[in-house]
Amino acid sequence: MRNMTKRIQKIGTQGDRVSTPEIPAPGEGKRGETGYIGYLLRQAGAAQRLRMERALDDLGVTPPQFVVLTMLVAYPGVSGADLARLAALTPQTVSVIVANLARNALIERTPHPVHGRIQQIEVTQAGQALLKQCRARVKKLEAQMLEGFSANEEQVIRRWLVALAREDGA
Repeated sequence: MRNMTKRIQKIGTQGDRVSTPEIPAPGEGKRGETGYIGYLLRQAGAAQRLRMERALDDLGVTPPQFVVLTMLVAYPGVSGADLARLAALTPQTVSVIVANLARNALIERTPHPVHGRIQQIEVTQAGQALLKQCRARVKKLEAQMLEGFSANEEQVIRRWLVALAREDGA
């Protein structure tokens, strides 16, 4: 083992340069138009998430919190499990998000009138006001994403994305 360490050290000190491939910037090589469509979707999703993080940061809201608030307003009375499915998050993640939103008085949890073990979640006025600010910022990001597309092209994109989501029951 000791000889192996010396050999590795020797190789490292001989000035041999290790050739590493140059990583292309987004939009180039396989990260560009010739790339795999699944990877391009993942790359675009990551870029959009980063934009959202930056846009919502000073409001103290994360993209997953924004999605949870949005879904709670859109689908009042939804269960925690359904909320996780709607937000495309794990039930554990949604549980943490709900606890944090409740701690910040952005949502209220109350026992279901009939099924006491079930918690109903409602967005408070403070939560709705914050969501309104977040939504305005996210709308700007979405408008930037769609710049240069006609209304018909936007509909094609929306139909395509929905079809992709439906294919595997997501």
